[in-house]
Amino acid sequence: MSQFQTISTISLCLASVLVIISMIMSYRQELKLEKDIFISAIRATVQLLVIGFILSYIFSTESPIFIIGLLGFMAFNAAYNSAKRGQGIPHALWISWFAITIGAWITLSILLVTGVLSFTAYQLIPVGGMVISGAMVAIGLCYRQMLSNFELRKQEVEIKLALGSTPKQASKAIVRDVIKMGLQPTVDSAKTLGIVALPGMMTGLILAGMPPLEAVKYQMIVTFMSLSTISIACFITCQLAYRTFFNTRNQLYK
Repeated sequence: MSQFQTISTISLCLASVLVIISMIMSYRQELKLEKDIFISAIRATVQLLVIGFILSYIFSTESPIFIIGLLGFMAFNAAYNSAKRGQGIPHALWISWFAITIGAWITLSILLVTGVLSFTAYQLIPVGGMVISGAMVAIGLCYRQMLSNFELRKQEVEIKLALGSTPKQASKAIVRDVIKMGLQPTVDSAKTLGIVALPGMMTGLILAGMPPLEAVKYQMIVTFMSLSTISIACFITCQLAYRTFFNTRNQLYK
């Protein structure tokens, strides 16, 4: 297997012709996106260079406090972004933060105990970022679906309450559907791994010179940890969020 191959600056500059192709296509189709495409390419370049230097520093640290603190900061930011999808749900920010933190903590703890990961910034930060970002997207889907379902099925819930059901019983079908919605993209992606497309991480490792079977192992771990974190985060989010649709008298908010 070939060793890691570096990309020269000249090769990188020549590859920028791909951006020019996008700009030409936009011009020919009169999309008027040429300026946006150019600016986005420049911004991506600058941002990636900056984050590259930052990551070089972060990955060199050995402080457990720094690692845990950075993961906590990532979890809070993810919660903040997912909570935007739950506008109208009280305490959406803290529900999201709790769900993401618990989901990521359980998953990362299992990976550490089994020896898949070691407690270093070089391994925990990238992997933590993967599971946290996955949970963020799934929770956002859950919030949107929950708001929609309670609006569309309001009468159904009120009838169940009138017949003596508790809020938990009246919301059971909605919560089940919402959790399925949050999990579905991840489940569908896992079903088609290696068939519809080669996963980005595995492809990147192979291009970097890692033996294919070893790259596959890493991708399997990524798939397993995504399923775990997202399942836990969706379950916690839905179990906490549905309660906010009812008042202290177990009545559905109007």
